[in-house]
Amino acid sequence: MRAISGLWRWRRNPLCRRTDLAEAWVALAALLLALVAAPVAGCLVGGAAQNALQRSVRAQHQARHPVPATVVRALDPPPPAADPEGSSVQEVRSRVLARWTAPDGTERSGAVPTRLEDPRPGDRFGMWTDGQGRLAPRPLDPATATTHAVLAGFGTALVAAALAEGGRRLVVWRMVRRRYARWDRAWDRVGPDWGRTGTGT
Repeated sequence: MRAISGLWRWRRNPLCRRTDLAEAWVALAALLLALVAAPVAGCLVGGAAQNALQRSVRAQHQARHPVPATVVRALDPPPPAADPEGSSVQEVRSRVLARWTAPDGTERSGAVPTRLEDPRPGDRFGMWTDGQGRLAPRPLDPATATTHAVLAGFGTALVAAALAEGGRRLVVWRMVRRRYARWDRAWDRVGPDWGRTGTGT
């Protein structure tokens, strides 16, 4: 709004300098970039992220399968490391030796993390495997993928708006520096004679 009011204020003002008008135009351009280009960039990035993430969700759901597993015996607690794709370490309460049937029908067994608080032999729980029956992380769900895409778009819009404002400040700073340099040169020309009788006019 300051950019628009600045242009309106300077349009017929006899005191208007070219630099004042240029600053107002730069501010208006930055405002338009922040209000139009930044949201468009955010929508484009968010849409691209949504498409890529949803493709990944579909691929993960096709490649990973939920299977029931049976506890054989409890094992030592899991090491403190979180899986970046699946459950956090706080959700994994214990580690057990379990057996399960792979999607291809073969019997499998191994050490797996579980959210059972007090696992006992014979307890059943769900887990995810790949097509060969190997333990796999839980696939990304569509809602989480959409949330990530929205955050990516919103972050892109904020960065684009910040770049527009940063560009405006840089241009105005350079214009002010040039203006001060011109004032210094003008003062150097008239400064030595300032205040002397009979000088100037």
